[in-house]
Amino acid sequence: MCRSSSPSRARRLAVCLIALISFPAAVSAAGAPETAKLEERLAALEAYVKNTAPDAAASLAGQPGPGHNGWMMTGTALVLFMTLPGLALFYGGLVRRKNVLSVLAQCFGIAGLATVLWWAAGFSLSFAKGGAITGGLDHVFLNGVTSRAGGWLPWVSDNVWAMYQLTFAIITPALIVGAIAERMKFSAILLFVTLWTFAVYYPFAHMMWGGGWFAETLGAIDFAGGLVVHISSGFSALALCLFLGPRLGYGREKMAPHSMVLCGVGTAILWVGWYGFNAGSAGAADGIAANAFTTTTLSAAVGGFVWGLLDYVFKGKPSVLGICSGIIGGLALVTPATGYITPNGAMLCGVVAGAVPYLFCVKLKAVLGYDDALDTFGVHAVGGTLGILLAGLLATSKANPGIDPARSLIDTGSWKLFGAQAAAAGIAIVWSVAATLAIAWIVKKTTGLRPSKDDERIGLDITDHGEEGYID
Repeated sequence: MCRSSSPSRARRLAVCLIALISFPAAVSAAGAPETAKLEERLAALEAYVKNTAPDAAASLAGQPGPGHNGWMMTGTALVLFMTLPGLALFYGGLVRRKNVLSVLAQCFGIAGLATVLWWAAGFSLSFAKGGAITGGLDHVFLNGVTSRAGGWLPWVSDNVWAMYQLTFAIITPALIVGAIAERMKFSAILLFVTLWTFAVYYPFAHMMWGGGWFAETLGAIDFAGGLVVHISSGFSALALCLFLGPRLGYGREKMAPHSMVLCGVGTAILWVGWYGFNAGSAGAADGIAANAFTTTTLSAAVGGFVWGLLDYVFKGKPSVLGICSGIIGGLALVTPATGYITPNGAMLCGVVAGAVPYLFCVKLKAVLGYDDALDTFGVHAVGGTLGILLAGLLATSKANPGIDPARSLIDTGSWKLFGAQAAAAGIAIVWSVAATLAIAWIVKKTTGLRPSKDDERIGLDITDHGEEGYID
């Protein structure tokens, strides 16, 4: 703000003085005293613009900055918008009409359950100071998580940060629903998600974003959730769908999506919401967020275009389902790299996202015959893994000054970052699969996993919820 393009020093000084006068008023909730020294207020303003922490003794220390705080609240709403209604409509359109309400109920149910668990212990286990694997219990029941800033981000309220991360804890287990759609009881899903979040999600969030082992020891990076969200949910989805077995009639009966309109609308909502997911992960309304916004757009658009083009080449027609899948693939793949790469890197991510998941979803699944109902593994696990690896190849200090040039392949030819990415991805895959199989066995022995064959044939809308999505 003070770096005016005007050559007049007087004009620049006037702009700065206006900013200094208005800034404390904009954060009046902080109660910044009018007697604050001019130098102190100028330093606070500079810290705000640069998104760096103000001096601990400054009058504005601990006070949320309006712009950054406002962007993070917007980002929180956008990420929640991804699950409700985005993912619910996307998945709901892809199942048969007798199961459309079951998908919506699963997304709503997971949203409620994840919120309770996050409030009780999840946030603390993920982001409180602790060990290499999990955080401590300092913030159970959101103890000490208030509207003051500085606990995690310098200008964002701690409770806004907690709610932002909650939306990630909601959508991650909800993604697993896509692999086991139409054949797992509602009660079993809720029990599975409860155990899975403690065994997989909270440790991964802490190890990557809470000061734990992935980031601090391995030196791995994950800007917005390629490992924490997509690898964890995608490989867990594959393990669970294999443990559960295929849907009745799979491979013999037609199981086409009942509404590509719902799928298309859900895809559009997911794309819009993903800006909160990726650009919001900058933790501020700054240049890194702007870069993530740009790379997200490019990868999503190119992913959808490439998948549609491959449909045209191999099938003669570009399907709407293919275009939608490519868009989601582009978003998932770029997620871990989005704040670390240039626009050219994002274009490459989009091409890879449209081509490689296409081969897994269209070709490999048909050969191997596993019933990943809505391609959670093919899109999210494959995309997330590729994204983590590409982040190791494409991350550069030119896009994000937080990248150490000495570890960057693009900056100095070093493979150190890529090695850390590959190691973290491998560990996350093994951990996710092993934990999922153990949890699935526990759930099977307690509540049971599947409905009866008769109930599955009738459809989960009626048998689990006593309602129908459509009445003819």
